Amino acid sequence: MTACAIEPSAGHEDGAAPAGCTLTVDGAYAARLASAGDSWFPERWTLDGPEPYAVPLPRNQPEEPGTEVQPMGDGRVLIHRLVARRHAFSLLYPTGPGTGELPLGAVECPDDSARLRLLPPVPGGEKAYALAVGPRSTSVWLVAGGAFGPERLAELPGRCSGGVWLDRTARLLALDRETGGRTKAVVVDLERGGEVSPLLQIAADSDDRLLLADHDSGLLIVRSDAPSPGRARLGWGVLGSTLPVRFPQCLRLRDCSVTPFAIQPGQMLTPESCAVALRVDGPAGSWIGVWRPAERRVHHLPAPEGWLAGSGLWTADGVLRLPFVTRDVPCGVAQVSPPAAVPPEPEPEPGAQPEETAPPELPPEPAPLDPEHRGHLPQPSSSAGPGPSPAPSAQRPVPLQQAPLGRPVTN
Repeated sequence: MTACAIEPSAGHEDGAAPAGCTLTVDGAYAARLASAGDSWFPERWTLDGPEPYAVPLPRNQPEEPGTEVQPMGDGRVLIHRLVARRHAFSLLYPTGPGTGELPLGAVECPDDSARLRLLPPVPGGEKAYALAVGPRSTSVWLVAGGAFGPERLAELPGRCSGGVWLDRTARLLALDRETGGRTKAVVVDLERGGEVSPLLQIAADSDDRLLLADHDSGLLIVRSDAPSPGRARLGWGVLGSTLPVRFPQCLRLRDCSVTPFAIQPGQMLTPESCAVALRVDGPAGSWIGVWRPAERRVHHLPAPEGWLAGSGLWTADGVLRLPFVTRDVPCGVAQVSPPAAVPPEPEPEPGAQPEETAPPELPPEPAPLDPEHRGHLPQPSSSAGPGPSPAPSAQRPVPLQQAPLGRPVTN
């Protein structure tokens, strides 16, 4: 057992409504904590049929707002509850008029200063993992799909955050590990006893975090303050490549926060052509950004009404699927086809001075949905913000360093 305590997800502060939902890697199922008045209950969405539909999975008493749920590949829903300093895990499934529950076991947590949360779903959805962060070390747990209940797979020194799967077998897990006052992304090999290898070492004194990774193309989306000390910026690189990490100027939007949440799969040999979905939060509200590494612009698209912000996935042919909930549509998926890729712009003249991109002028209200085409959005026009497309940063790109995965880190 290890010391751990629950870490509320974004949107759970002070009992507020849980934000977003979690989707399986193949997009067949989703799960979220839905509200019924002042109480909460798990809800499973089925998305691989002709029309999405939701199945409520309430138990005998309401759930706490900080309860985590995650869809499994077979349609069951993993639920993570904190019960008297124990992290209890169960699988929920519909049965007749009620909800069945299969207890999986619990992880004891005697130390209130530690945290435990579910890691993102893995391809196939047969297993589920959790990250327990203690005062001086971090543990990776298999909490569903094992033979004997929750099983600790690895423990590494330092406090870790994040969590991105680098392969389709749930063997290589990237974590952002804080040691010596700096945060660096590392790779944990779960089949070799938790051996740790460096993944990002952009600069010796920078904080380098991995946000997303695509299994097909190897595209990595990172956040680092290497190009601008004290100010984290979004960048991209390719796993295993000797090319440097680049930090596009177009991803810097004044007075806005930009959070990537999905990468287009299926682009095996062309990572620079992958579309990346961005959640943009600014003075006008929240909306969708679509960016491709080959382009030096962001396409700004209105979010569907009731979007479960930060949730969504791409199809291989470039359609962005966004789950939403409205009064009239309790379970919907808006399908957005962003503008096609355009040829890359010429490189700027040496010494060109970049300018920070201003946020686009978007209406504060979300785009309404056509009731005759529920779950679908009209294709909006693209915009790179007011004025001409910004020039890329004159800052020289910095390298992405990846050590051999079998070489452990000892410090």
